[in-house]
Amino acid sequence: MLHPIDWSGFREPTKAMALLAVCLDHIIELPDGRKRFCDVVLNITKAFALCGTLDKAIVFTDEIAFLQAIRAPLVTGADDSGDGRAPKNNDFALKQLLSDALVGGGITDVFKVAGLEKQDISILSDMFLAEVAKIPLKSLAVELLQRLLKEEVQTRFKTNVVQSKKFSEMLKASLTKYSNRSIEASAVIAELISMAKQFREDAVKADSLGLSPAELAFYDALANNQSAHDLMGDEVLTAMARELAEKLRRNLSIDCQHKENVRARLRNLIKALLKWYKYPPDQEAAAVDLVLVQAETLSEDWSVEAA
Repeated sequence: MLHPIDWSGFREPTKAMALLAVCLDHIIELPDGRKRFCDVVLNITKAFALCGTLDKAIVFTDEIAFLQAIRAPLVTGADDSGDGRAPKNNDFALKQLLSDALVGGGITDVFKVAGLEKQDISILSDMFLAEVAKIPLKSLAVELLQRLLKEEVQTRFKTNVVQSKKFSEMLKASLTKYSNRSIEASAVIAELISMAKQFREDAVKADSLGLSPAELAFYDALANNQSAHDLMGDEVLTAMARELAEKLRRNLSIDCQHKENVRARLRNLIKALLKWYKYPPDQEAAAVDLVLVQAETLSEDWSVEAA
């Protein structure tokens, strides 16, 4: 599957990382390449476990280790459920690939070499996105961007139903087109970079509203309908979001999604508040449902905080 790549120099430290990146890029481009390669290497590993102490097998130890190194970032984080949630504690292998062999100019400084925490430079900065766009290995650049975007969505909008769904669907749509080969890697990279910039702009706007994460989540639920947002404006919606967060937090229990009487009380509370603020009647039903879902999403965090 690695043909026609010459990876014979993988034992040389100065070449190993670059070869790893080239091999990953090649595999990702192949039809169903990720799964086929991972399955083959898994079978090789199982076979080697049975005969690895034999002299005829030991000579292939380094080759198998390199194949396993290629497989690692393909397996970790491979879940593409579209829910916007990044895999936990398994992106280290991919982030190790952010070396001078892939991205010049010291972009590896964005990540701590020994872990998952980021440095002060945001991966959504113009500098980082510009450098990613220059990566010659386009399929690997797509892999990198989609992993990092998933992680950012999960980190910043973990309990924000609207924003998480919005960016998860955008990401999934771009990756589906790429998987179906309806667009080239360079085109999907441009889409992902544009998405990253929109993510950053939305985050800046959210910060400017001066809302807590919970209040922002309710603001997004109320403003999800563009006509309602245009009619009421940020000031009114912000006030509504603050009041909703305060009242729902007082009335919410961790098991509200399992108790219809609790949900009914919350639904009536939301309806009353929307009517008080003169939320558009034709948009009210959808807004009530969305706010209720958002409240239930926040319920566990609120209960933990109150404990």
